[in-house]
Amino acid sequence: MTRMIPSGGFHPSATLVNINPYVFHIGLVLVFFGYAPHIAFIQRITWLRWPALPDGVMYVAAGATIISLLIALLFRLTDPVLKRISRPDDMITWTVTFLPFITGMGVVSEPSATLLARDHVVYGGPLAIHLLSLELLLIWFPFGKLMHAFLVLPSRMQLATFFGRRGVRS
Repeated sequence: MTRMIPSGGFHPSATLVNINPYVFHIGLVLVFFGYAPHIAFIQRITWLRWPALPDGVMYVAAGATIISLLIALLFRLTDPVLKRISRPDDMITWTVTFLPFITGMGVVSEPSATLLARDHVVYGGPLAIHLLSLELLLIWFPFGKLMHAFLVLPSRMQLATFFGRRGVRS
């Protein structure tokens, strides 16, 4: 875990570049695992349940995640190095990650307790678009850079082994 914290010595302008991925990933986890309708959806499929976070926390986390994604896109489009190394995969990955957040915010119109108290879906069209955008994300997941969610530990272990062979101290 200590290797995830950026080391000192970076130029002050690099602070946002270092913090933005943390904002995105923490917001993503909070929204996916903390929002009451998402927990209810997971419970219907797996019977697992846990306490939900308050709606206010979810709205702030979703807003911060959307802003973080927009900042990441701005970096990718304006930074000469990122622009040069970007491929279509990066833009597709950004789009399929951004769509569930925007469509999810479009579905939210009432407090989650009110939504969960109903026995039917009030906004079928917007919810269907939200679920379709999530399904598009899940279809793209194994083919794009999103796979880093599962490959992060094996790749870090491989890199550590490589550096260990070369005599790099940690």
